[in-house]
Amino acid sequence: MNKTILACALALALPFAAHAADENDGNWHGSGEAGLALANGNAKSENVNAKLTLKKEDDLWKYDFFLEAQRNKASVTSTTIGTDSAGNPVIQNTTKYDLTANRYAAGTSAGYKFDDRSYIVGALRYEHDAFSPYQYQYTASLGYGYQFLKNASDELSAEIGPGYKVQQPKGAYDYSLTPPVYLKADSDSYVVARGLVNYKHNFNESTSLVDTLLVEAGSNNTYLQNDLGLQVKMSDKLALKAGYQVRHNTDIPALSGFTHKTDQLLTTNLVYGF
Repeated sequence: MNKTILACALALALPFAAHAADENDGNWHGSGEAGLALANGNAKSENVNAKLTLKKEDDLWKYDFFLEAQRNKASVTSTTIGTDSAGNPVIQNTTKYDLTANRYAAGTSAGYKFDDRSYIVGALRYEHDAFSPYQYQYTASLGYGYQFLKNASDELSAEIGPGYKVQQPKGAYDYSLTPPVYLKADSDSYVVARGLVNYKHNFNESTSLVDTLLVEAGSNNTYLQNDLGLQVKMSDKLALKAGYQVRHNTDIPALSGFTHKTDQLLTTNLVYGF
């Protein structure tokens, strides 16, 4: 199912990308950003994160699409308690090069304008995270949006409305059984209230601050994500961006084995605008 949903998200991206690349359609614009860090020697690790954003707005419609990914591998040491030949307990340390982060997300929205400020919007969002309490979450919603500010220095808009969410909690192995048996958790589906706030402030022609807050509140779980970014242009096309992302789930499934409800990600990326 995960691969199917991701394939659908990529299929949605293709026509957007084709329009964005068409110089005759000046309304399309977007950016691609990526960061890479590699370490080798006493410690070995590799980290990559990337994001694609596409937007279009005309007199009647406004479109948004994003696709992002984060992947990290590092030397991980795990400690287990075994036994020696005499049956005495022995602490064993095992080090292996393994994944420590594997997350990707995609989303799209289309808004129909009633006037210059208000619009109705339909949105889809999908997230897969191998290192979170939920293996995947996806949400479809319909809501009302309003553009509070839009001038040379500030932009502020908000959306709110009902949605429907499906999420798959992580399962776990029962090691009391021989061989161990994987206990799969049942998926949840429920109605949510979706809220989205977008804010942008231009300090000058080259420096800007962007903040996006997403809330999907439901009876089984409330998901919050805030993306804060400071971007400095180096040229018309290239910029450097420092980003800070916070993701929070109010409910953690008992089987998942996770204890932290909040994940944080700090990035420094090179951004290409088109």
